[in-house]
Amino acid sequence: MRISELSAESGVPVATIKYYLREKLLPEGERSSPTQASYGAAHVQRLGVIRALVDAGVGIAGVRKVVGVLEEPPENPYDLLGAANAAVTPEIVGDPDLTEATALLERMGGSPEKCFPDQLAAVAHALSTLERAEFMVPEPVMASYLEHLSAIAEAELAATPDTSIEDAVRYVVLGTALVEPLILALRRVAEQVAASRRFGAG
Repeated sequence: MRISELSAESGVPVATIKYYLREKLLPEGERSSPTQASYGAAHVQRLGVIRALVDAGVGIAGVRKVVGVLEEPPENPYDLLGAANAAVTPEIVGDPDLTEATALLERMGGSPEKCFPDQLAAVAHALSTLERAEFMVPEPVMASYLEHLSAIAEAELAATPDTSIEDAVRYVVLGTALVEPLILALRRVAEQVAASRRFGAG
C-alpha cells in the first residue's frame, strides 16, 4: 500500500508517518521508485505500537528505546522483558538509597542481581517520596501489595504471547504503559466496593 493508504489504514496522518520515518521509528517501505514506496501490515502494526505509546504519554526517546528492542531483541526472554520494561520506565535522577527497596524485592523472592537497576531505583524513589510526606504504608497493607503484585506478575508472564518477538514486546510494553493506569483505576473502584461493604453505601 502507498503512504496515503497506510495513513488511512492506521489512522495516522501522512505528515506524522513521514516524521516517524525520518526519526527511524518506522522501517522504510519497499521502494518501487525514487519517490514511491510500498508499505505492509508490519508497518500498520508498528504504527499501532508507536501511537499507543505516544497516547500513553511515552516520549519519543522512550518510543525510540522500544523500537530498538523491536529491531534488535535480546535472545534471552528475561533480558527481553527487562529491555521492554526499561524502555517505558521513567529515568530516576540522582542516586537513591536502595536499602528499603532491596528489602521489599527480597520479600518477593528476588535479589538485586536479578533485578534491572532502573526498576529498583523507581521503587526507591517512590519510597523516598512517601518518606518526605511522612506517610508510611502499614505492614499488613505492604504485605498484601507484595503478595498480590507477585501474583499479577506471574499471571501476566503466563499470558505473554510467544508468536513473535514483536508480539511479546508489544504485550510487555503496552501492558506496562497502558495497563498500569487501569490497575490504579480498578484499585480505586475496589476501595469503594470495600468501603461500601464495611461502612454501607453513602
